[in-house]
Amino acid sequence: MTRRSPLDARHRALGARMVPFGGWEMPIHYEGVLAEHRACREHAAVFDVSHLGSVECDDPDAFGLLQWLLTNDLGRIGPGRTQYSHLLDPDDAHVVDDVIVWWVADHRFFVMPNASNTDDLVAAMREGVNRVHRAVAFTDVTASRAVLAVQGPKARELLARVSPEAAAVPRRAVRVVGEWIVAGTGYTGEDGVEIHVDAGGAPELWDALVGAGVVPAGLGARDTLRLEAGLPLHGHELGPGITPLQAGLGWVVAWGKGDFRGRAALERERERGVARRLTGLSLEGRQPARDGAPVLRGGEPVGVVTSGNFSPVLGHAIALAFVPPDVVAGDRLEVDVRGRRLPATVVEPPFVRR
Repeated sequence: MTRRSPLDARHRALGARMVPFGGWEMPIHYEGVLAEHRACREHAAVFDVSHLGSVECDDPDAFGLLQWLLTNDLGRIGPGRTQYSHLLDPDDAHVVDDVIVWWVADHRFFVMPNASNTDDLVAAMREGVNRVHRAVAFTDVTASRAVLAVQGPKARELLARVSPEAAAVPRRAVRVVGEWIVAGTGYTGEDGVEIHVDAGGAPELWDALVGAGVVPAGLGARDTLRLEAGLPLHGHELGPGITPLQAGLGWVVAWGKGDFRGRAALERERERGVARRLTGLSLEGRQPARDGAPVLRGGEPVGVVTSGNFSPVLGHAIALAFVPPDVVAGDRLEVDVRGRRLPATVVEPPFVRR
């Protein structure tokens, strides 16, 4: 059954093009991807990201459960902070999902998985409860709320017209603001916040943001923005067969914290070394290289593109790709796009820096 956001009626009233995404029907764009991309880079945009999951864990033993479940070390932060982390498969250490943990209060956490991975996260949490032998309470609250991402250089200025308290939440922090939970997080490479709001209050908040001058933007612009920022997308740069080490995200793994799900398998890869690594490609011209396009060195296939698109800021195509570990920034490669070989230069992401 296809799920719909609490803001579905608002999107349709604005003429959004709606598409299936992770089991949901969500807006891909309103005015157009390029215009919405530029609005976020130059002004402020609001994205409905209610398709993301929200699993609330409010329990004295929540910290211990999440420490075992995820790769990063929550001991590095504390209440009122957020942290990016990975859930690994115990057999081969591939990234089952990448999540953001919002540590709201002493024993209260929100774990935010990707749209199609909420059930996998909940199943892994049940496994963790059995492992620690404690009845840790957690609830999937996705259906009862919406999440709005307000992003861009003017995001806080315009959000302050709606809620000065929400606009003041620092980067990577999380605060309770009235009936909202607000985190200084995002997926665009720009400053801004994400707001967790009850489903019934979401339309009013949306209207207030748009009325304050924030531009509605769809998931199409969100994807081009995250690509320019060099941020991974599950199902492309992360997923089955892909570990944090291959994806260049070893900093997400806290080796010093003790055991965690998938640690033994990841240690084996660390000892033998990765067979491939994720990097960026800057292509000549506007034609994008899409997911699955072969990467060539000396005319021979050596890698594969995971994500590619036209960069509105740079004015040419860019891509993320897995290549051999000996490939370094500045190397010249080619990408086979439907039989046409496009020159590409290896660059280390992000492609666009704030």
